[in-house]
Formats: sequence, C-alpha cells, structure tokens
Amino acid sequence: MSKKTLKSSEEINQLAEEFNNENPQKIISYALDKYTPNISISFSGAEDVVLIDMAKKIRDDISVFTLDTGRLYPETYRFIEEVRDYYNIDIDVYMPDRESTEKLVKEKGLFSFYDDGHNECCSVRKIAPLKRALEGLDAWITGQRKDQSPSRSNLPVVQIDPAFGGGELVKFNPLANWTLKQVWQYIYENDVPYNKLHEKGYISIGCEPCTRTVTPGQHEREGRWWWEEATKKECGLHSGNIRK
Repeated sequence: MSKKTLKSSEEINQLAEEFNNENPQKIISYALDKYTPNISISFSGAEDVVLIDMAKKIRDDISVFTLDTGRLYPETYRFIEEVRDYYNIDIDVYMPDRESTEKLVKEKGLFSFYDDGHNECCSVRKIAPLKRALEGLDAWITGQRKDQSPSRSNLPVVQIDPAFGGGELVKFNPLANWTLKQVWQYIYENDVPYNKLHEKGYISIGCEPCTRTVTPGQHEREGRWWWEEATKKECGLHSGNIRK
C-alpha cells in the first residue's frame, strides 16, 4: 500500500464527520483524488452503477471490480456487460477458487446454505475473491446505504475497513445517507443502466438461489437470505458491519 495515502483511524473518523452531510459526488471526488490509482469501485447493483456514473463524470481513469460467484442470474451477467460497454470501462471480474468451490459442493452439496446459513458459501464464493480484488489497494468505494439493513444503520460515509486490509484499508460509502428512492431518482434522471430484474420485482439482487422478489410493503433486504434473521444478512463484502 502507498504509505503516503494511509490515514490513522482518528483522521478517518474526523473525515467521516466532515463529509457526513456532503453530497456523494464530493466524497467520490475526494476519494479518487486522494487514492487513485490504488482505489476501486465495487460493482454489483443499482447503487454501484450510480457510483460509477458519478465517478466517470469526475475523471476517466476509474477502476471497477465485480465478483462472479458462479451463481448469478443471467440478467446480472448481461448487466455487467451493459455497464462495461455503456461507460467504456474495464471491469475486473474475480471468481471463486476452483478447488475450494469443488470441495464445498462435494462435501455439502449445492444448497447447504438453506440448512446452515450463507456464511460458508459466501466465504468461498465472495470473501476469498474479494480479498484478491482488494490486494494492493489503499481504498475502495461501495454502494452501501444505512437504510438497507439493521447491520448498516450506523454506517459512516468513510471508515477504516473493519473486516479487510488489517486496519490499513479505507472504505468509502458515499451513498450511506441516501434512500432507495434517491438512488432510483438519480438512475432515471441520468439515464443510468440497471439490472432488468428490477422490472420483475427484485430490489436487492444477489446469487440466484439466495434472492427472490419482494411484495409491496416488504423491506428490500427481505428478498435476500429470507430464511435467516435480519441482523445477520451481510455477505462477504460487508461482514464487518455485523456487531459481535
């Protein structure tokens, strides 16, 4: 990591307070100016494309990565290519380790998470690839929002990553204070691409076996890991949000 860009936890906490009421564009501009080229945007859903759109309007040399768990919807794979073409950007795709995936499937089958929780599967299909994606980075940008789940209710706009990087990785959450309505308002007003599954009742979209549509009045995250308790609904990317 580039030592000149690293900050102490105290400095990051102060930065979070300073930026808490700022618009996402200002936060992204600061992040890209401070940490490029050792910063990347994590991409999977609607919020992340909003980040890409904002970042691309700030500077052209942005870095974007996504995790291919091997169990995504066909619409999601097409969405990744649509975003790649629309913004004329490279998207680094990180996949699970073959041996680890084969071992899990051989020992426990393809749907063990319905019985013993999603953590083990996410560890193989998300956490391990994410660690590779974050290697060499000083910072990354995510589309997390406070209102997405109970585990994110205290999410700061910038933090020392609580799960990865050994205390030396900065994590920016520029949309932390936005609502789902604001995300979609930006998408419509700026003609931003989105996953066509959203037109079929999906709000929060992950792997096919772990995602379903929600009915009117249900919270967006009720369609993810619906068989688990709400405060535990975090995947590998943001497992540090869960309080021990």
